[in-house]
Amino acid sequence: MMLIYGIVAYLPFLIVGVIAIGVVLYFVNHMRTRRQLERSLQFVLYEVTFSEEESPVGEGGFKNFISVMEQFYSGMSAISEAKVPWGIGKNFYVLELALPDIGEETTFYVGMQHAHRRIFEKQLESLFPHARAEVVQHDYNIFNAEGASKGAVITLSKNFALPVRTYDKLEADPLEVLANAFSKLKKKGEGAALQIIVEPAEKEVVRKIHKAREMLLEGNSLSQSEASGWMGELSRTFRIFSSSSSSVKKKEDPKQRVYEEAVKLVEEKMNSPLFKVNIRIITSAPTEEEAGGILKEISSAFLQFSEPQGNQFMVQDIKRSKLQEFFYLFSFRMFSGASASYINARELTSVYHFPYGAVSAPRLKTLKSKDAPAPANLPQEGILLGTNSFRGEYLPVRMKLDDRRRHQYIIGQTGTGKSEFMKNMIRQDIEIGQGICVIDPHGDMVSDILGQIPEERVQDVIYFDPGNVDMPMGLNFLEYDERYPEQKTFVVDELLAIFNKLYNMELAGGPMFEQYFRNAAHLVLEDPSSGNTLLEIIRVLSDKAFRDYKLSRSKNPLVNAFWKEIAEKAGGEHALQNMIPYITSKFDTFLSNEIMRPIIAQQHSAFQMRDVMDNGKILLVNLSKGRVGETNSALLGLVIVGKILMAAFSRASETHQEQRRDFFLYLDEFQSITTPSIATILSEARKYKLNLIMAHQFIGQLSEDIRKSVFGNVGTMVSFRIGREDAEIIEKQFEPVFSAHDLTNIENFQAYIKMLIGGQTAKPFNIRTFPPKESNAVEAEAIKELSSQKYGRPRKEIEEEVMRRYQ
Repeated sequence: MMLIYGIVAYLPFLIVGVIAIGVVLYFVNHMRTRRQLERSLQFVLYEVTFSEEESPVGEGGFKNFISVMEQFYSGMSAISEAKVPWGIGKNFYVLELALPDIGEETTFYVGMQHAHRRIFEKQLESLFPHARAEVVQHDYNIFNAEGASKGAVITLSKNFALPVRTYDKLEADPLEVLANAFSKLKKKGEGAALQIIVEPAEKEVVRKIHKAREMLLEGNSLSQSEASGWMGELSRTFRIFSSSSSSVKKKEDPKQRVYEEAVKLVEEKMNSPLFKVNIRIITSAPTEEEAGGILKEISSAFLQFSEPQGNQFMVQDIKRSKLQEFFYLFSFRMFSGASASYINARELTSVYHFPYGAVSAPRLKTLKSKDAPAPANLPQEGILLGTNSFRGEYLPVRMKLDDRRRHQYIIGQTGTGKSEFMKNMIRQDIEIGQGICVIDPHGDMVSDILGQIPEERVQDVIYFDPGNVDMPMGLNFLEYDERYPEQKTFVVDELLAIFNKLYNMELAGGPMFEQYFRNAAHLVLEDPSSGNTLLEIIRVLSDKAFRDYKLSRSKNPLVNAFWKEIAEKAGGEHALQNMIPYITSKFDTFLSNEIMRPIIAQQHSAFQMRDVMDNGKILLVNLSKGRVGETNSALLGLVIVGKILMAAFSRASETHQEQRRDFFLYLDEFQSITTPSIATILSEARKYKLNLIMAHQFIGQLSEDIRKSVFGNVGTMVSFRIGREDAEIIEKQFEPVFSAHDLTNIENFQAYIKMLIGGQTAKPFNIRTFPPKESNAVEAEAIKELSSQKYGRPRKEIEEEVMRRYQ
């Protein structure tokens, strides 16, 4: 009775105690859940890709390559050594293979806490040096918001001491079966993911497996352990094996065979580090039936790991009432002890490993091209070319002025990002006050640049647009600086080279054409004041009175002798008349053109190239082939480049090298607007301070002479994606770092660069270019109008001047 009274007396305290314990447990559990959520939100997710070019290692093929993954998992065990805050469980990392509901490629992901990222990066760098790991800024989504989703967990069907079948016992790469299951999903509306959360197994579990082996080695201990939990289950499993074995080989001792098989399988499990894992499959589709079908397809990939006398994976579908909680655990990448299994590194490798080469499974995301680190001595100043992205680190890539003086060569197919790369450099040159010329055969580049001109540089802009027929700008290639008579020879030689470029004069001209053209041009240049355009060359050939007048003003005895002693006496005026159509036919295309005539028939050019170069002007040339025609565009481009070269050469005799102002010449599709004289600039870079940036699409566009000159002298080479034929040539410039496969597969707006750093060629590396900058169309039109008013002339005025010269 006293006992009852005592209990009743203490009952309120017991109740209070139970309530207090409940409250404490609630808050502890709440705190633990909160910390686990915080840890999940701090996870860093990497997208991991490998090159298709990666090949199996040695005679073992894919098995040798896959085996490296075991070392990876062993190294990742270092995560368990890191300090863990109270109440959130052990450290773990996450492996995922996923295909979003709107997506085309199945992708490998690895996630871990931010504090552990260096462990992962070091393991990946050392074991998979050609892999690319990029931090995912926005998590992927496999769920169809308007559809249905299903889930399942994968666990071991038997005691964890028994191993499943591993990759070294399979004939084919197990990844192919799994990846093929993902590849059958529709590109829109269906998504799926395999998620494996990995943490090192408890030491107690490892000791149990060792104890199992010891007991099995002691033959009589097996029967003694039947009543003891998991060892009893293990014993009964092997007894089943024994009965099946004895029916086949009755002469053998079944008990002994059990021991041998048991020890062998348990040792197989022991020979590799042990992990505690959650394996989850999540699918989503427009309907529940479709989601279930995908789940069944992916789950069936785990059948290949069934070991008849060992273990196998078991699929447990998540009940509808538990799906929300299951999706929560998946989305926040949380570990669940209730569905955990113990597998070793070899088993884990079999289920999840990175791909090698071109795995025969479609829609598996691979690294189409490799990355390489930028050199440690990257400049800290100079224009910004892009960023080097390597193993999650991004370094700005700059180039100093002195290295830019050795020129830059850019190659890449259309649409790969060449123009944006050039525009980025052009914009920076303009902003820092450099003098530039941009020759654009399409017109889009210079139009964008016009809308990005800083206000303080608007007055420096010269916008040359042949399509402006109301206010044409003069461009006279026969114009030269009379202080340097030697320029006359350069003008004539370059003009011949231009026509050879346009018409292939070896076939369309010949010695007679060159002889008459050269002497007619020299005669015109002897007295510029009486006319020195292409029109005057025709007049010298066709108008005897005009030719005689020019001869009376000429002081060149060789030219005079040709016309008086050879041209007129060899066959008389009648024979000369026969030569006129042969020569003038090459000019008619331009002089009869309503767009070209007002430009090339003007006596004086609208601007002087020495002034443009020496005073840092901005010359933007729009040679849109769609507006002026391909041949006219090429002629104007060749003339402008020729005049720039002539102005650069004149610097050598006038100013000291240190006093010459740098000038940057940007040439898009440069193969159409350069002659062999460009080789002089390339080989004597620093002398003239005319710095070339040349871009084009494929090597076949270059003549052999210019190609050799470019490859032999250019300081910096940039390759965007190119074709196979070009890659075999360019590869020699980038090997052994990058291969032809890389050059043909690099993504848009990314490039490989081999650049000068401090005058020395650095190892090639990859760069990412910058996105386009917005252009102000209104400001562009205002600058066009300003330039037209400053440098153009009314068309009517030009036509009247031409008519007067022919009267």
